[in-house]
Amino acid sequence: MRNRRLVILICTLALLHAYVGVRLLPDLPIVPAARLAGALLLAVSFAAMVLGLHARSIADRAWSDRVAAAGLLVTGFFSSLCVVTVLRDGVLLAAILPLSAAHVHLLAAASAAAAVVFAFLATGVGFANARRDARVVRVSIPLRDLPPALHGFTIAQVSDVHVGRTIKRPFVEAIVRAVNALDADLIAVTGDLVDGPVEELGRHIAPLAQLRARHGVYFVTGNHEYYAGEPAWSARLKSLGMNVLKNEHVVVRHGGAALVVAGVTDFGAHQFDARERSDPHAAIAGAPRDAGARILLAHQPRSAAEAERAGFDLQLSGHTHGGQFWPWMLFVRLQQPFTAGLHRLGRLWVYISRGTGYWGPPKRLGAPSEITLLELAPA
Repeated sequence: MRNRRLVILICTLALLHAYVGVRLLPDLPIVPAARLAGALLLAVSFAAMVLGLHARSIADRAWSDRVAAAGLLVTGFFSSLCVVTVLRDGVLLAAILPLSAAHVHLLAAASAAAAVVFAFLATGVGFANARRDARVVRVSIPLRDLPPALHGFTIAQVSDVHVGRTIKRPFVEAIVRAVNALDADLIAVTGDLVDGPVEELGRHIAPLAQLRARHGVYFVTGNHEYYAGEPAWSARLKSLGMNVLKNEHVVVRHGGAALVVAGVTDFGAHQFDARERSDPHAAIAGAPRDAGARILLAHQPRSAAEAERAGFDLQLSGHTHGGQFWPWMLFVRLQQPFTAGLHRLGRLWVYISRGTGYWGPPKRLGAPSEITLLELAPA
C-alpha cells in the first residue's frame, strides 16, 4: 500500500512539473539560456523532491537529514511556482477577449518571468521567516467572574514546534530562552512537538527540561506524536518534568484561587488507539465548582464545540500553523473552525497559535511563528 501511494505521489509530482514547464518555458524571454535554465530548474526540483521522499533510506543520519531538508526547501519553492502558474493561466484566459493577440503575447512573456521571480522571492522570505526566532505575541483573555487573585495570571503557550529533519536542538534552546524570559505563571505546550521517534530526536528536545514556570509545564498530544510513537514520547516528556494531560485535569492554586488546567488527547487520537479518544467531558470531570477559571489544552481547534459544552472558559490550541504560507491558509477552514488568533464560541474563548516552528517546507509567508503570552483579565 505504501509503495503504491509513493508511486502515485511521484507520478503526480511529475505531471505537475510537466504542467509548469509547458505553461511557463515557451513564454520565457526568447533567450535560449533562459529556457534551458528553466528546464534544468524544474528537473532539479523534481529530482530533489523525489530524493527527499526516499531520505529515510539513507543510512547516514546527517546525510539523510540534508537530503530531506533540500527536498523540503524545493517543495516550498515549487508549491509557490505551481500556484502562481495556475493563477497566471486564469489571468491569461481572462485577457484573451479584451486584449489584442500582441498584448496577450506581451502579458504571457512578462507574467512567465514574474512567476519564476515570485517563487524565488517567496521561498527566500518564507525561509527567513520560518528560521528566525518566534516573536512573542501578547493576548489578553477577558473572563467573566474571574477572581481578583487570577487577574494578570499568565500562560506561555508553545505549539507545533515539529522538531525533526530541519528543526534541531539549537532551535529548541532558543525557544526555551525566550519562554523562560517571560517569567510566566504556567507553560502550555499544545502538541506536535516532534516529527520522529524518540531514539532519533530525544537529544534535540532535551533542553525542554530547562523550562521554568511557577505552576509547571503542561503538555497535550498532537497528531504528530501519534505518528512518531506517542507512548515513548509521553514517557520521555514526563522524564523532562512536563505534566502530560490525557483527558484529565489538575487544580492550580494561585493566590488562594483555584484554576483548573485540563488537557485532552489529540482530536484524532482514537484512530491510533481507541483508548486515547479525546474527551473534554472526562477531562473536566470532578473539577471543583468554585474554580475561578477552567482552561483546556487541546491540540486541534475542532475540540472547541465539546469543550464549550463541557463548561470550559478558555481553550488553547495549535495544529493549523495559521496556514503557514499563502495560499494554504485559505483552506484551513475546510477542516477547522478557526485558523488563528482569538475567537469566541458561545461562552468559550478559543485561542489558536500559529505555531512556534513549522512543518514540512521551511517556509512561512503571511503566518508568522509565535510564542504566545496569554494574560487572564476580568471581562
